[in-house]
Formats: sequence, C-alpha cells, structure tokens
Amino acid sequence: MTETAPLLEVKNLVKYFPIKAGILRRTVAQVQAVDGVSFSIQPGETLGLVGESGCGKTTTGRLILRLIEPTSGEIRFEGRNILDLKGADLKRIRRDVQLIFQDPYSSLDPRLPIGEAIMEGLHIHGIGTRQERFEIMMDTLAKVGLEDYHARRYPHEFSGGQRQRIGIARALALRPKFIVCDEPVSALDVSIQSQVLNILKDLQRDFNLTYLFIAHNLSVVEHISDRVAVMYLGKIVEIAPREALFRRPLHPYTKALLSAIPVPNPRLRRERILLKGDVPSPIDPPGGCRFHPRCPWARERCSQEEPVLRALEEGHLAACHFAEDLAD
Repeated sequence: MTETAPLLEVKNLVKYFPIKAGILRRTVAQVQAVDGVSFSIQPGETLGLVGESGCGKTTTGRLILRLIEPTSGEIRFEGRNILDLKGADLKRIRRDVQLIFQDPYSSLDPRLPIGEAIMEGLHIHGIGTRQERFEIMMDTLAKVGLEDYHARRYPHEFSGGQRQRIGIARALALRPKFIVCDEPVSALDVSIQSQVLNILKDLQRDFNLTYLFIAHNLSVVEHISDRVAVMYLGKIVEIAPREALFRRPLHPYTKALLSAIPVPNPRLRRERILLKGDVPSPIDPPGGCRFHPRCPWARERCSQEEPVLRALEEGHLAACHFAEDLAD
C-alpha cells in the first residue's frame, strides 16, 4: 500500500530578521526566528505546533502563507514549491491556503458588516455572481453557528467567541484545503474555547480540511491534534503522534512542558520539572543544543554538538543526543 503524498511539506525553512544600526543602517546582527524547520502534513490531518512565546511558531505559519518571505528553504503545497510562484499562480494557491488569526477583533475591518467581510475573499478571487457569493456567505455563517441577521452587523456588536467564528467563516468561505490556525482560542474564555474547537473539528470532518494548529496551551493541542511538533528557539525539537508524545515524551523540553499541565484531581500531584534561567536570545543562540543551558540532563557534548532531529520510534522524532537514556 502506497503512502499518501503530504499536502504540505516544509524543508529546512529559515527566517532571519536583520537588525540595522548606525547612520548607514548596516546589518549588525540577525534575529534567528526560524532556523532549519522541516515537517510535513498529510491531507485531513491536524499538526499541532507548540512552544513558548517567541519560539517561532507564528513566524512559521506566516512563512507558509507567504505573508513574510523566508531567508531560505522550501514550502511545497501539493508538490509545488510555493516560493517559486508569483502573480496569478500565487493568488490561486492562496485560495487553497487560509489563515485564522489569533486576535478575532483586529483582524476584522470595523467599518465593514461581517457579511461583506466574509464575501470579500470571494470577490477578490472572482468566485460566482453577487447572488452566489451572498448564498455562500449565508451558508458559511450557518456552518459556524451564526444567524442570517448577523450578516448586517459590525464587528463591535459581537462577543469574542462570535468574532472568532466570523474569522473561521472568512477562512472557510473560499473552501480551502489547508488552514493555518494561529492560536485561534488563546484570547477566548475556557467555555468558549471548547465551542470553537468543536466547530473546527466538525468543519474538518465535513470539508476534509487540513490544519496547522499553532498554540501554547498543551491541553488544547491534545484535544485537536493528530500529531504534535514542539518548537524551541527557532527549531523543532520533537515530532510525534499525539498519544505517543503525551504518553512518552523523548525530549527534555517536551518533558518540562508536559509537567506543567494541571492535573484535574486535587488528590494527584504531577512532578514538575522546573527549568533554570530564561529563554536565550534568538539574536545570539547558544552553541550545540539550544536547550542545553536550561536542560536538567545536559552533558558536555550538548554544548559542543548540535543534535539532529532523528527517528527514535516509528513516527516519533526527537533532537536530543541522549533521548534513549531519558526515555521512561
């Protein structure tokens, strides 16, 4: 049986932001936001991308969408390197690749009724007549749990949860194949988070959507993801199926993240792994393993040699020299 080709394939993706100084505005340093990231996502799959703030998660998502241009690397969508596309070809790809923003308010035009905001993408891509676009918009509103009369209202008239549903509707209206969900529930109350997550799962089932789900809340990622990739300081340090990663993490950083998840039982107490120090600056990351200054199990080799992301079990990759020794 042949394996399905990935819908999205990212290879050695790099993004450095230059820091300029002086009268001549010369580049004096680089912010290494994303440094050699590689992963793939199968059709209909959800890959969760997690890590601390500033690790490069959102930058990775924006690079995939070409909202910012990478320094180097490849981004293949359905086998085509989208970094080679321009003009009409790039516009066609953007119909299939959409984004749900983290902030559901600032991503909406306050002067535009939400019905017009949802139809805007349809108009840009020349989809249907005015009446057909209107029908698609109304159908999409219903699919995200909003009523017909909401189409005439403005963003300030909605709650945070409703605004995020509008953001989902905007992305869904074009019937894309792939959606980057950039922390779509982090600004919402816990009770509303579950509603939005259930909507995303239902839409994935109904439309065979593929998600890159960016988040820092591991409980949310566990609920929605099929596989999980863990980022630290611009690099992916572990990728695994959801069950394998939460049951048996192989990288020290992943172990520390999972140890911070609250246990919903007052009689049980999880053993916390407290990391020392702060996250190093991406302007001057440490040599060797980037996690070694904070790692409780670091050895001399960790500061001298950078570990590669390697398969330790079927479908389970980790970038740690001593992952086998640390496995439970």
